[in-house]
Order: sequence, then structure tokens, then C-alpha cells
Amino acid sequence: MPEIRRLPDTLVNRIAAGEVVERPSSALKELVENAIDAGASRIAIKLVDGGLTSLEVTDDGCGMSPDQMALALERHATSKLPDDAIEQVETLGFRGEALPSIASVSRFTLESRPKNVADGWKRVIDHGEMISEGPAALPPGTRVRVENLFGKIPARRKFLRTPRSEYAASLDVVKRLAMARPDVAFTLDHGDRRILGLQSGEGLTNRVAQVIARELRENGVAIDLDRGTMRLTGIAGLPTYNRGIADHQYLFVNGRPVKDRLLTGAVRGAYSDMLARDRHAVLALFLDLPPEEVDVNVHPAKTEVRFRDSQAVRGFIVSGLRNALASGDKRSAQSPDAAAMSRWQAEPVRDEPAPALRSIFEGRDWSAPQSRVSEPAQGWRGMEADVMAAPQGRAEMATESTEEKKDFPLGIARGQVANTYIVAEAADGLVLVDQHAAHERLVLERLKAAGAEEAVARSQALLIPEVVELEETSCDRLEDAADALAKHGLAIERFGPSAMLVRSLPHAIARTNPEKLLRDIDDDLALNGEALHLGEKLDLVLATMACHGSVRAGRTLRVDEMNALLREMERTPRSGQCNHGRPTWVKLSMDDVEKLFGRH
Repeated sequence: MPEIRRLPDTLVNRIAAGEVVERPSSALKELVENAIDAGASRIAIKLVDGGLTSLEVTDDGCGMSPDQMALALERHATSKLPDDAIEQVETLGFRGEALPSIASVSRFTLESRPKNVADGWKRVIDHGEMISEGPAALPPGTRVRVENLFGKIPARRKFLRTPRSEYAASLDVVKRLAMARPDVAFTLDHGDRRILGLQSGEGLTNRVAQVIARELRENGVAIDLDRGTMRLTGIAGLPTYNRGIADHQYLFVNGRPVKDRLLTGAVRGAYSDMLARDRHAVLALFLDLPPEEVDVNVHPAKTEVRFRDSQAVRGFIVSGLRNALASGDKRSAQSPDAAAMSRWQAEPVRDEPAPALRSIFEGRDWSAPQSRVSEPAQGWRGMEADVMAAPQGRAEMATESTEEKKDFPLGIARGQVANTYIVAEAADGLVLVDQHAAHERLVLERLKAAGAEEAVARSQALLIPEVVELEETSCDRLEDAADALAKHGLAIERFGPSAMLVRSLPHAIARTNPEKLLRDIDDDLALNGEALHLGEKLDLVLATMACHGSVRAGRTLRVDEMNALLREMERTPRSGQCNHGRPTWVKLSMDDVEKLFGRH
């Protein structure tokens, strides 16, 4: 019978490192969080080969004395829990595992100097063994250098990725922590290149825009909402400003970057009828709530959290995002696409007339004109198609209208191009509207206002209830979500340990396969913690109805019809994008127009 033995500290630390230190970015995250918790106002980060060769974090925080440094390198020693109330923790770190774990799998150099102390101290540890210690020259604060990560553990080293991949992961860590603390200055150097240089005191919106994308400031909606003890701030990109992957969604709980499925599902639910399924919103959301309402001690890397009232949190985020977008999303991603703008061409300057025009003047009789009516000169014959080509657009005679004296955000219609795009003149530029996309959104909002959502979700009972066999855990998830699914017209109940009984389906999708539907919903519950799939299917039905009931591209509109469409767009929420997240209108400012003609 094998004997139970107490593991040596070095092996314990390596096991702990397997949970905390997965790759260079994991170590970097722990070190930057320590710097923030130490009260740093400036953090400098240096990487070599994405952190594979070395990574260094320097801060101007409170620093540590030699005795405190020795204690910090012991497991479960921390200054962040002054008492036993772990549920009240407000710092990013609290376990006291990071430094000894990192030191056990790398060459680890720790230098620190408290404020108002003349000299600093240095300790060097190589894969868990003390190499040296002594005085160190450095300004007040702490400097930590991690070299040769997993150098003496080839079994772990070989699973690290390329320097480029490790650098990308490290950059993502720094970006998330930098967004969480706009009051702290950050610099990031990779090799000889300065990657990030963020000043302190920039404000949340400016910091987020600098880190994610500068255009997010113009193509986003500011969020600042309160409900009870919860507060939600940040910036949410317009639905028209979207990406193909969800990596540009940054979520924070009490200043802690997290990747939480409940929050991700809430974001997806908020944008559900404004984005195509394969497109994702760009945003940064900061949720603040009392520490006792959220458990941060559920994941070794502290990247996941658990809420005491998860449904209240989800409802707050969904309703908050929807309300903010409803007030701001009549806008579109207004900046014209750079590639599209580059296709505008100035007419080339010729040293001599173009062939079509040259032929007009060549071979003509330039004698004094006769005082008689005559046919057009033969020089014009055959050139009408080149010189007087049929226009591609259409405009009606403008009539005096009192409406033109008003300041309409989308302007006054001036014409129609290709029977698809409305051209309007606004006070500050030229507006182009996709008539089909715009009317499609207007029809969808009318359907919702008229109660079409309830009609689509009306339940249709099955003549013979269908039994769907699933795994027991899947049945548990579906049973918990049964009440929510019933609101969409799907009536299910438990039928033994590993089966569900489907009694009715939503009227709009009554012909769907019940087994496939339940499996898709279960996958959705497992991934997002919420049954978004069924609601999205019903939204798709409404969107299809709206598409078929809207003005089609290619239909000729009168000017009064164009203006009526523009006015309704100005009154309708979410009119800046169609049901698939594409813009319904774009604006070319007068500055852009003048640049096209060389007036700037």
C-alpha cells in the first residue's frame, strides 16, 4: 500500500505554479496586479521575446523592507487580508501564492525600496533556491525580473508557444489592467520598441479609446447607470462598429478584469437583435457592486467570479446597454470607410484634350456662320454617348419648403442614386441612406411596438408530446431554464433522469426539430449560462418578416417619400443600423467634400 507523505516546499510551489503560472502572460498579470495593489502611480513593463527570455515590472509603489521581502516569498503570506474577512477583499490579489510560485519555476530577481529609506534590497532566487541577496540601488518602489521561465522544467517549457503568441497574450493582459486603472501611468516595451505609453489621469473614456481603438470614442455610447448598489460605466460600441471575434469585449468587476460567461451572455443578449450571429460588439464595461455580493475566490487566476444574484446582474447589464444604445444608436458608424474614400479620384489633368473632345474640334468648318437654322455639326455625331452619358442618379425639381428651414439631423432629401441610396443634404454635410436597410429596421421596430414578439412566441401545442433523451446534466440545465423558455412559447418538463418532454413549440418555429432545438439551447446554457438561442431564433423570424415588408432596393421613391423615411429614422431607436449590424446611413462632412475637390 503506497504511503502518504508530506510534499517538500519546492514541489508544493511548483504544483501551485501549475495553477497560477501557465505562461509568461500569467506571471506578468500577477506582477502588475501586485504593483497596482502597492499603490503605484507609474508602472513600467519590459518584455524580451514575449516574456520567454525575460519580463520586468517596475513600479513606484510603497516598496518593501528586507524582512517583508523574505516573507513575501513564502506561500500564503500577504498584506492584502488584514483580517479573516476574505469576502470583503478589494485588492486584485489576496492569496499570497504568486511570488513563491513564479520564483519556483524561473530565475527570479526581486528588488525593493520603501519610501523614506536610503537603500534598497535585492534577492535572487533560481527555480526555488536562494542564490544571493544584498543591497540594491533603485528609486523608491519595487522591480521584479523573471528570466528563463520553466528553464529547468523542460516538460513545461516545451508547451510554451512562439514569442509572437506569448507577446500577444502579454499585451492583452497589460491592456486590460491599464483600462481598469486610468489613474495609473503604464509603459510597455518589447525589445527595443515602445508599444504602449499611457499617461495617468486621462479619464476612463480616453483610456479605453487609446487602448482598444481611437475611433471607438466617435463610434460608441458612454455608459453610466445605477441600480440599487450596482453601478455600470464604460463605453459600448455602436452595433455598426463590430468585429468578427469577441476578443474586443473587455469586462471588469470591481476593477478586476474578468472573462465571465454570464457577463458575456448578457452582452450578447443586449445586442441580440442588432447584430448578425457571427458579429460581435466592441465595448469595455465596468461593473461595481459591494464586495460581499461577488465571490472572486473561484478561480486560481482570479479571472472568473460568481455573483450572489446573477439574474439581477444580468438584467441590469442587458437593460442598461439597451437603454444606452436606444438613446444613442440613431447614429451610425459615421466616419466614411478609409478604403472607400481612397477610391474617390480627381479628374486627371491632360496636356491636350481627351480623344472624345478632340474629335469635336477637329475637321470642322470654322468659316463665318450662316444665318440659318441647321443641323448639329457632324463633329458631334457619334460622340453623344461619350460626352453626354446618361446619369446614374435621379433628382426631382426642388420646391420651396418650410421644412428646409428646420435643423434635421439627417437633412433634406435631394435625390436618389441607383434606386437604392437616398442623397440628403444636412447642415454639416452630405448624408447617404441605404433605403432598404433603413426601412428594414423601421419595420422591425414597428412590429415590436405592435406586439409582434408576443405573437411570434405564441405557443403551439404538439399533438403528441415528444420525448428528447439527453444527458442528465443537460436535463438539469434545461429544467432550471424551463420558466424562461416558457415565455418564448417553448413548454418543456422533466421526463425521468435523462429525458425532457416537449409539449409545445413557439408558433413561428413550430416545424423545427424539437431534439435539435433542445440540444442547441442546452449548448447555449452551458456556454453562456442563459438561453439566448431561442430568443435569437424568434428575433430572426421577426427580422425576416421585417425584411420582406420593407422597401426594396431598386424601388424609385418620390422626394416626399424619401423625406418621410428620413424623419421616421430620426424618431426611431436603433435606426442607425439594420437588423444585421450594418449601417443604414453614413455622413460625408463638408470638410471631407472640400478635401475631395482640393479646397483644403
